[in-house]
Amino acid sequence: MVKLVFCVRRLASVAENDFYDYWLNQHGPLVRSTKEALGICRYVQSHTRHKEMGEVAAGGRGMKVQAYDGVAELWWENIETLQGALASEAGQAAGAMLAEDEARFIDLEASTIFFTEEHTVIDDT
Repeated sequence: MVKLVFCVRRLASVAENDFYDYWLNQHGPLVRSTKEALGICRYVQSHTRHKEMGEVAAGGRGMKVQAYDGVAELWWENIETLQGALASEAGQAAGAMLAEDEARFIDLEASTIFFTEEHTVIDDT
């Protein structure tokens, strides 16, 4: 599995409640509509809650509080699936459409994306 992690900050011009509503109810279905073109097998949004607890946890470790508004995670079966989707005309069009929509509500300069390989340490599900 290959996972993209997108640490998201909202645009200052977008109210917090409007941000979460748009992300979940407008952008979420848009991502779902690109599932085939991009070869996505899983998509999860994690909306930041309990910010005070996060600040305490970060401060107790001597960390700087980053204050992301949430995290989006997207999975692909393997790197070849992802690369093939990104090389296809349909995949490029889907990626451009998502990036255009993200610019409507996400502060892209204050956000970040990286790819990971998961290593499960505990799984009591």
